[in-house]
Amino acid sequence: MSADNTPRVTGLGGVFYVVKDPEATRAWYRETLGIDGTYGPQMAWADEPKANPYSLISHFTDDEYIKPGEGGFMINLRVYDLDGFVAGLRAKGVTVLDTADEGFGKFAWLLDPNGVKIELWEQVAEDLPE
Repeated sequence: MSADNTPRVTGLGGVFYVVKDPEATRAWYRETLGIDGTYGPQMAWADEPKANPYSLISHFTDDEYIKPGEGGFMINLRVYDLDGFVAGLRAKGVTVLDTADEGFGKFAWLLDPNGVKIELWEQVAEDLPE
């Protein structure tokens, strides 16, 4: 675990994209690659400062959560000190679409130059929702 307290991205939190059959896709990841999890295939992060870190590949039947992003997918990045990171983004003139605190984690959203939605999240709780 790093002692660096600088607001920063700590890794990939997940890639979210639209598929016609999320269950079949999850089964393929489980059966073909041997990865599975509550919300879709997930891989543990060994260097994350919070307990139970992971990356998530989540499947949706529509793009409501990804909007206003374009391309049918979104990139989720884990962040240490989301509030500080968002303040730094805003200081650079970056438009932050929204923020939310869900109890287990804090979130913020922005678009990259190509219209791809980026979700930033800081894990707050040691235990994540089931």
